[in-house]
Amino acid sequence: MNCADRFSSNADDFDIYLTEQTFSESALKAFCQNPVIKRQFGNVRITVGQNDYDTYRYINHGVSDLALVKNNVVSAFGASEIYGYEEVASHQDYAAYFIALKEKPVLSKEYLLGKRIGILDYPSSRSGHIVPKKILKTLDLNPNNVELHYYSSHKEMRRALLSGEVDIISSYWDKNDGEILSRTYITPLENSVKGMRWYLKMQTRNTDLKCAVQNVIQAISAAQNKKYYQQVELKEPCVNANAQ
Repeated sequence: MNCADRFSSNADDFDIYLTEQTFSESALKAFCQNPVIKRQFGNVRITVGQNDYDTYRYINHGVSDLALVKNNVVSAFGASEIYGYEEVASHQDYAAYFIALKEKPVLSKEYLLGKRIGILDYPSSRSGHIVPKKILKTLDLNPNNVELHYYSSHKEMRRALLSGEVDIISSYWDKNDGEILSRTYITPLENSVKGMRWYLKMQTRNTDLKCAVQNVIQAISAAQNKKYYQQVELKEPCVNANAQ
């Protein structure tokens, strides 16, 4: 996704990588209208990653100027040290759960034997992939005695649970889940999973850009439909008259 027209003959584009589709349109509109972005870049380009391979390409190779990803991804690739990625904002940490439709899941080998469990098809996702697989390994369970069903998103997992495709899913508890699921039927797996982080490539002391980015992140987060993304904490927020 790009701005409709280039701002100038400047060949340097502001490259944004997102792992959350819901931010794409509002982010494009806000960054395309931002005066600091217009001064420093020729256009804005937004890419929405579909899998871990996309994230690897954009973060490990330092392609993106701004990225919304998990902190373990940036740490694993050493992207902060190599490319100067600096955390400028973060969304809340959360807990990971086994969620069922009609009963409370039990963390025992006997209970989980033969269960159909929905997880995310993203090896880097803690709540949807890493944590549930670690729990199953701890309980000495493997693909021979449980059925693992892989899905592309947390939304798809919820659809599968409601339709009866799976017995349990591994996910976070969203405030909107109370409308379709019962909080009685969730079992904690891990109480503190790191939330999504915004990283800005700061290889130079471009404080105007940092302030502009934080202003845009705060505005587009407040307008999100998903309650989780509405709350955002700015990291060392700056005040700069030039970063409108």
